[in-house]
Amino acid sequence: MASRGSKLRSHLVDISPLRESPAFARLFVGEAISAIGAQMTIVAVGLQIYNATRSTFDVALLAAFALVPMVVFGLYGGVLADTFDRRRVALVSAIVAWAATVVIAVLAWVDLSLIWPLYILVTVNAVATTVVGATRQAIAPRILPTRLLPAAAALVGISMGLAITVGPAIAGLLVAGIGIPWAYTIDAVLFVFAFVGIASLPRIMPDGGPGRAGLRALVDGVTFLRKAPNIRVSFGVDIVAMIFGQPRALLPAVGAVLIGGGAVTVGLLIAAGAVGALLSGLFSGSLTGRRWQGRIVGHAIVVYGWCIFAFGVVLLAQQLIVGEANGTVVLPVQLPALILAIVFLAGAGAADNIGGIFRGTILQAAAPDDMRGRLQGIFTVVVTAGPRLGDLYVGVLTLGAVLWLPPLVGGIAIVVLITVMIRVTSFRRYDALNPTP
Repeated sequence: MASRGSKLRSHLVDISPLRESPAFARLFVGEAISAIGAQMTIVAVGLQIYNATRSTFDVALLAAFALVPMVVFGLYGGVLADTFDRRRVALVSAIVAWAATVVIAVLAWVDLSLIWPLYILVTVNAVATTVVGATRQAIAPRILPTRLLPAAAALVGISMGLAITVGPAIAGLLVAGIGIPWAYTIDAVLFVFAFVGIASLPRIMPDGGPGRAGLRALVDGVTFLRKAPNIRVSFGVDIVAMIFGQPRALLPAVGAVLIGGGAVTVGLLIAAGAVGALLSGLFSGSLTGRRWQGRIVGHAIVVYGWCIFAFGVVLLAQQLIVGEANGTVVLPVQLPALILAIVFLAGAGAADNIGGIFRGTILQAAAPDDMRGRLQGIFTVVVTAGPRLGDLYVGVLTLGAVLWLPPLVGGIAIVVLITVMIRVTSFRRYDALNPTP
């Protein structure tokens, strides 16, 4: 029995980062709590726009408005993180993101019927959050030893899995029960925990002291990335997965006219991926010490692609069953289709989380500290812009109301492209014992 218990513990997530670094523990707790509210707002905004317009394309336009500003400020945020005190950069950016959320909540409470302010405010929030994310990731290697970075990434994956599980589920219930404004208000309140986590950090200047926050600094970061094939491929495989395997913009329509159940179904489908991520993180103990991390990333994303393809098959089968649904009437929930969709999205979430643990670790371990902020800025642009490009991909392919087409085609595209990328590059030979960019 003792050996069985020891074996189980070896598979459970390693919590050493929380024990060995109080600064990381405070940052982690603040981010984990505030992320629940952020996910509630993401779901509520999508539902609010879909309810007002009955258009998946209008939901996907959230991505279009935010994309270019996120790219610009994500890159510049990385420059700021390599120039100034990283604690201060993260704190100021978090305040901007929180202010945008507060204004969204106020507009919802006064029942403003205009949609365009939501696009602007969501863009401001996304831009500020991008800067916070780039800076926070650049902070982690300064408050943790390199050997604990994979375990820390697994812990962050668990917190995000929990947030995306709890947040959308609560948002769906709140929207269906007492209204959209409450989702935004709770987000604004939970955001306070993020301030506490960031404010409690020590002052963290980049190695080498302050630099210059100009265009030249950004050019230097891009030049370094061109000479860093392992980091570059880690960015590439991620953006392929997010463009072709992001079903988020589909879900309001899926919940209304295909699987049925409305807002509650939307919350469950979003939460499914998070549950998969959460479970894979909880049982990541035997993975985080692995040496050949590039191979793990490749295998994980291929599994992700097959899961997205299977989700598309479920939608295709359901379309054949329900035929031409009336877009103004929410169908009763179709339980078999819902269960299968949840299973495949959970599998996708688990695979994505495993790949994400090592993509982030490769960047943090291989990048020099004085470049880490800029590279994290580029990486944050990839992981935030990728899903938005995915939303646009979904919006375009569903203009003919064919909801199953994006995941069906996208899943196959992921499998083929990732297999080729991994085989023709040196990424599969990336060695955690000798982390080279």
